[in-house]
Amino acid sequence: MLDRIVGLVAVVPFAIGSLAGAPAPHAVVEFSYRDPAIVESSALVVVDDLFVTVNDSGDSGRVFVVDRSGDTVGVTSWDGDPVDDEALAPAGSGSVWVGDIGDNSGSRESVEVLEVPVGRSNEHVVPERYELVYPGGGRDAETLMANPRTGQLFVVSKNLFGGTIYAAPRRLSTAHPNRLRPVAGSLGLATDGAFFPDGRHYVVRDYATATVYTFPGHEEVGSFPLPKQRQGEGIAVDADGAVFVGTEGQFSDVLRVDLPRSVARAMAPPLPSPDAYASHLDIEVDDEDDHPPLWPWLLGGGAVFVGFAAGIARLLTRHGSAS
Repeated sequence: MLDRIVGLVAVVPFAIGSLAGAPAPHAVVEFSYRDPAIVESSALVVVDDLFVTVNDSGDSGRVFVVDRSGDTVGVTSWDGDPVDDEALAPAGSGSVWVGDIGDNSGSRESVEVLEVPVGRSNEHVVPERYELVYPGGGRDAETLMANPRTGQLFVVSKNLFGGTIYAAPRRLSTAHPNRLRPVAGSLGLATDGAFFPDGRHYVVRDYATATVYTFPGHEEVGSFPLPKQRQGEGIAVDADGAVFVGTEGQFSDVLRVDLPRSVARAMAPPLPSPDAYASHLDIEVDDEDDHPPLWPWLLGGGAVFVGFAAGIARLLTRHGSAS
């Protein structure tokens, strides 16, 4: 209930932005969930061209694997009731991280993430569990991200007055709590986030907007409004860099959203300099310019010499005939 109240409050910036002439980017329906058991999709990731989602608090330990037609093609489940599964992050091909990190009251001494396999089958597993501890006490959070280059996990706290990005240790341990450390600020009411395939950018969303940041600098690239949904909570990026957003609600839509051109341009890698391009091709441009090749001169000089010699021979022949 608290999430819905906060969500209603967060819609205000969306309405103000729309009135101010900031339209949401173009979006199309990628698919609609067909599984009646998916009632409160709280997170979204793309793994092996399949979409993975998890219900908000109150469900058992399970994730749903959905294809691009909206059909559930697999469910991975495990024993034990989660406190508040709110987040997902890719864990490489065939698996995801599940973030049991929701904490509306900020009273949990620790939270945990689980690594579970996903695919086109139903599985019941015993996943590895990793305990995470914030510095200075509990935090509410709904966002879990994994850097595609290093696999390092990041948690984004959810707070009306500004969130914080926390980095987990690069290597998690099951033997002791893994201490999170703050690395940057973020959106206040972050509900989900994801890295882009380049590992140099990530996007964090709230109920109405999304912001793209650089990595590891955590500098803001640009913000844009998202399409209006019932209670938008999920955002995912596939291997091609396409962005998808989801919402709670039974049989809800997952939308594919085009990045604004200004954001896409700012994310584009810098063009190499001519010298760097030449170096990449192993071309010595300066040497060719400073020292032109000798063979055209030699060839031309030889032709002139042959022509001159032939002319002398003809003159001698004529002189001999006249005598």
